[in-house]
Amino acid sequence: MDHLDTRLIALLRENARTPVATLAKQLQVSRGTVQNRIERLLEDRVLLGFTVRTTPEAASYRIRAITMVRTEGDADQVLRTLRGLPEVRALHTTNGRWDIVAELATDTLQEFDEVLRRIGKVKGVANTETSLLLSTHKL
Repeated sequence: MDHLDTRLIALLRENARTPVATLAKQLQVSRGTVQNRIERLLEDRVLLGFTVRTTPEAASYRIRAITMVRTEGDADQVLRTLRGLPEVRALHTTNGRWDIVAELATDTLQEFDEVLRRIGKVKGVANTETSLLLSTHKL
């Protein structure tokens, strides 16, 4: 990856629907160069795809939270188990006091309570701490 790739990725992050011709003009290169770069970035798995971003209010999930997880034993097994829970939207490993950060989303508090119970029962989960996400100030 070079400086042009980095600039192209930054523009795509802002708006992945920007036409190739517009990207080329902004980057001051030919349209073919941009198309070739995007294809190569996809082939090299630098770009994994293009997606839609919505505001949290537009999402169907009303309850969103971050759960920090401390593991004991096989952290990889905990990650595999948490990946299988549909309410877990993202998983991150981290350093410090907590080993895993899980982003959760449910429709109701009852579903939220249930998923927290399931996470607490996962073999290898030593402790958790959860914070509800109240409002979003930057995406």
